[in-house]
Amino acid sequence: MNKTIKRKAIAFLIAMMALPASSWATGYTQTKYPIVLAHGLFGFDNIGPVEYWYGIPSALRADGAKVYVTQVAAANSTEVRGEQLLTQVRQILAVTGAAKVNLIGHSHGGPTARYVASVRPDLVASVTSVGGVNRGSKVADVLLGIAPAGSLSNAVLVSISNGLAQIISFLSGKPNLSQDALAAANSLSTAGSLKFNAKYPEAVPTSACGEGAYQVNGVAYFSWSGAKPYTNFLDVVDPALALTSLAFGSEKNDGLVASCSSHLGKVIRDDYAMNHLDEVNQTIGLVNIFETNPVTIYRQQANRLKNMGL
Repeated sequence: MNKTIKRKAIAFLIAMMALPASSWATGYTQTKYPIVLAHGLFGFDNIGPVEYWYGIPSALRADGAKVYVTQVAAANSTEVRGEQLLTQVRQILAVTGAAKVNLIGHSHGGPTARYVASVRPDLVASVTSVGGVNRGSKVADVLLGIAPAGSLSNAVLVSISNGLAQIISFLSGKPNLSQDALAAANSLSTAGSLKFNAKYPEAVPTSACGEGAYQVNGVAYFSWSGAKPYTNFLDVVDPALALTSLAFGSEKNDGLVASCSSHLGKVIRDDYAMNHLDEVNQTIGLVNIFETNPVTIYRQQANRLKNMGL
């Protein structure tokens, strides 16, 4: 009897090993509502073959998710970007027939997604903030301090930044989006974020480095972020992030956002060995090989949403 059971068990294992690898994950990311990705400052959907969310949409779609990549102003205030995102959310709902969407925002895309969820919670099932600037960035504070409004240095910096934003939007096929780098910097500063949070407080922690409400107005809130500015010596952007990380002193950060500032709702983790660009699998996949691959983290979050019925 035992030998028969053993033979059947071995036969079953051999049969399972013979299945295509992809079948093991079928439906793993199949959320009830579409996943909508919102990029950060100077972001885009794609420029030619280069994706902002490098390899992430295809990985989510491969196992069942419906994924939409949005394009808002590369540089503008959170409210302006939020209205642009809301317009695209409405379009996605009209096309899919879905009742709601799951928003995932990176960097400035975090508060941008929060804006949509705050003004139209009936259209949003969840918000996931990835490296989100939810309490401001000291890098923005430093830039505004070095180049205060009205100064020549500010005028030069804003002109260059607006030009870059316009180029990005043109190359990504959205040349008509309004750009305002100074408004973006103010939104991302500590003072600007506090003003935004006073108007749109949903799921923002009330303590300095705690968690926020897990659900507000029927919307589930999550966040995660990295805490290692330099992760891959082959990535040409890493030295720049190591430099900007100096603005935070000893405070844990990903090179552009402090870990505590990234907190929103349920904090999945705030200490991945990733920098701000690793969080979207950039530059072109040159991330920390000793940490969980960021694509895997997005897949895990999609599965988390699926298991919650979202």
